[in-house]
Amino acid sequence: MDAGSNSISSKKSVSRRAAAPRPALQEAGSRPYMPPLSSGPRNPSAKCYGDRFIPERSAMDMDLAHYLLTEPRKDKENPAAAVSPAKEAYRRLLAEKLLNNRTRILAFRNKPPEPENTLADFHSDAVQAKPAKQRRHIPQSSERTLDAPELVDDYYLNLLDWGSSNVLSIALGSTVYLWDASSGSTSELVTVDEDYGPVTSVSWAPDGRHIAVGLNSSDVQLWDTTSNRLLRTLRGVHELRVGSLAWNNTILTTGGMDGKIVNNDVRIRNSVVQTYHGHEQEVCGLKWSGSGQQLASGGNDNLLHIWDVSMSSSVQSAGRTQWLHRLQDHLAAVKALAWCPFQSNLLASGGGGGDRCIKFWNTHTGACLNSVDTGSQVCALLWNKNERELLSSHGFTQNQLTLWKYPSMVKMAELNGHTSRVLFMAQSPDGCTVASAAADETLRFWNVFGTPEAAPKAAAKASHTGIFNSFNHIR
Repeated sequence: MDAGSNSISSKKSVSRRAAAPRPALQEAGSRPYMPPLSSGPRNPSAKCYGDRFIPERSAMDMDLAHYLLTEPRKDKENPAAAVSPAKEAYRRLLAEKLLNNRTRILAFRNKPPEPENTLADFHSDAVQAKPAKQRRHIPQSSERTLDAPELVDDYYLNLLDWGSSNVLSIALGSTVYLWDASSGSTSELVTVDEDYGPVTSVSWAPDGRHIAVGLNSSDVQLWDTTSNRLLRTLRGVHELRVGSLAWNNTILTTGGMDGKIVNNDVRIRNSVVQTYHGHEQEVCGLKWSGSGQQLASGGNDNLLHIWDVSMSSSVQSAGRTQWLHRLQDHLAAVKALAWCPFQSNLLASGGGGGDRCIKFWNTHTGACLNSVDTGSQVCALLWNKNERELLSSHGFTQNQLTLWKYPSMVKMAELNGHTSRVLFMAQSPDGCTVASAAADETLRFWNVFGTPEAAPKAAAKASHTGIFNSFNHIR
C-alpha cells in the first residue's frame, strides 16, 4: 500500500566452483645416471628416480667439496701471484687422484642477459592506442522548469507521457495539456466536466497522433490531437476510475480501481477482447514489453503479474486466471515498471513507501535477479536507451531522481530540485531528456541520459538543446 491522493482516492490497506581436485601424485620417468660427489664405491647401474636430485650428506666428502669450491676462487682472486712448477704439478696430481680425471659437474658462469620485456611494451602501446572512455558529464540541475498547477498528488495515477511526435501530455486537474517540445508551445486538448473528472491517466498511441485519456468516472476517451477531435469514448469497461493505460499497437490496455485489466481493440465497435483477473485492488502500473508479447501489471495489493499473449483467450472461463507469473516479493504498492531495452526478458519494478525497493525480474522464469533498497518510495523507473543505466524517481524523504549503473546498481548521480515527491517521469523520443512532474506542481526537464555517441553532433544539438525556449509556464 502507498499514500494516495488527498481528494479523490481513499486510504488503502497497506562456488565457488569447487576448486578442481588436484591430480594424484604420479611416478616420474627415469633420469640419466649422475654419480654422487663421493669417494666411496660407486654402482654404475644404479638409477635415480624423481624429478630432482636430493643429496645425501652422509655419503659426501665435505673436505673435497670445500676444496673444489674455494681453491679455484683463490687463484682467480690473485691472478698475478706466481705459482711454482712443483705446486702446480702437485695440484694436478691431486685432482687426478681424487676426481679420476672427471671435470666439474657444476660450474659458475656469467649471468644470462635480462630478457626483453616485450609484453610490457605491447601493453603500453595498446593503452596509448585506445584511450580510456571519459565519464559522461551529468548536469545536477534541470534544464527547464515549467509550472504545473493543480497536478493531482496521487501515487496511483499516471498523468504524464511523451509521445513519438515529440509532444508531451500532462493532466492538470480536469484538463489535458499538450506541450510541443520542438517549439515550446502549449495547447489545451480537453477539459472534462466535473462529473467525469479529474483526469486519472494519459497515454500516447505509438503513432504519436492519438492519445487515450482515462477518467475518474471510469470512462476512457480517445482523441486525435492533430484535429483536437474526440474519436470515441469507451464506457462500461471498468466500474471505477482508470488510473493506468498502456498501448500495444492498436490494443489499448486499461487498468482500473476495480482490479480489472482489459485489452481493448480500438478499431472495432465492441472493443473488449480480453479481461485479466488477478489483482484484488487498484491497478496502478501497466507496461507492455518491447516485443508486445508480455504485459507487466502492478497493483495496490502489492502484487506484480506477468501476462503472456500466448496464454490469453477471448473466451474466459469462470474463475480462470491467466497470469504467467504472480510475484509477491514487494511489500507495498507496485506502480513503477520498466522493461529493459537491451534484454527483452528483464523487467525492473519499484515498490511504494512500505517497500522502497527496486527489483529485477527474469520474466521467462519469474526469478528475482536482484533487489536494491533505495531508502525511499519508488514512484517511477526509466531505462537509458543508449547505456546500461536506470533512472528512478522517489518520494519521501529526499524527493530526488537517482541514476544507477546496471547491473552493479552503483549510484552515478542524484538529481535534486523538486520539493515534493516525484510522482511521474517520461522520456523524450530520442532518449536524451527526461521530464519529471512532482507534487510541488512543477514540471522539470533533465539532460540525464546524454547524447547518443552514434548521432552526429550537429543533429544532436538541434534535436536536444533546441527543444527548450523561454516558455516558463505550461499555462
